[in-house]
Amino acid sequence: MTQFRPCIDLHRGQVKQIVGSTLRDDGSDPATNFVASQDAAWFATRYRRDGLAGGHMILLGPGNEQAARAALDAWPQGLQIGGGIGLDNAADWLAAGASKVIVTSWLFESGRLSLERTRKLSESVGSERLVIDLSCRRCDDGWYVATDRWQTVTETRVSRDTLHQLADHCSEFLVHAADVEGKQTGIDEALVQHLGASSPIPVTYAGGGRSIEDLTRVEALSGGRVDLTFGSALDLFGGRGVRYQDCVDWNRTRADHSP
Repeated sequence: MTQFRPCIDLHRGQVKQIVGSTLRDDGSDPATNFVASQDAAWFATRYRRDGLAGGHMILLGPGNEQAARAALDAWPQGLQIGGGIGLDNAADWLAAGASKVIVTSWLFESGRLSLERTRKLSESVGSERLVIDLSCRRCDDGWYVATDRWQTVTETRVSRDTLHQLADHCSEFLVHAADVEGKQTGIDEALVQHLGASSPIPVTYAGGGRSIEDLTRVEALSGGRVDLTFGSALDLFGGRGVRYQDCVDWNRTRADHSP
């Protein structure tokens, strides 16, 4: 059954909601929908209180390590972490309290997916503690993984073959639809349906969610095999489209009816 998955996006040490497609490496400011007055640890504590395990914390560029470690201290083993993760630091983040590490860019060399790197990282941390981020952009013939904070579109298509090939090395996928991320224009329904039909392991989808009904929509489109994250639309992040408490209640209702 589809679950709501919480998130913490960190940019320059602050919890923010930004338009993902505006992230740049040149130091310019991205389009920002929300900057929280609370720190990352506050959000981690809130998620812990409400039993929302399996959320992801993404480090968007430098200057986020202190805030991220404080959040992990607030909820050890309660959050996954991604952003700048590779073989050199994955084990350190797990030791710091992350439940899983999320990796994208490090797995690619010159725009191409490296299965050798994928295997090395999976063997190092254990496939059960690795999440592969296949955040992507839509092209004429499907969706292609976008790396380097979604600036570089790679040659790797988010196809059934890719999903099955990588599923041997990780426990789940995280997929941001970069074209709609942060815009509250609606989810990419075709992508959600594709992920539900093609992935052999759990998937969390993010991008474009704008109402609580999107949870029902994702569940129907994916056959309950894809989870959903809300960002800018969530009242916890200054949005008006989705009440955080409704998401908590959704998960509790699903838990009450689970086998």
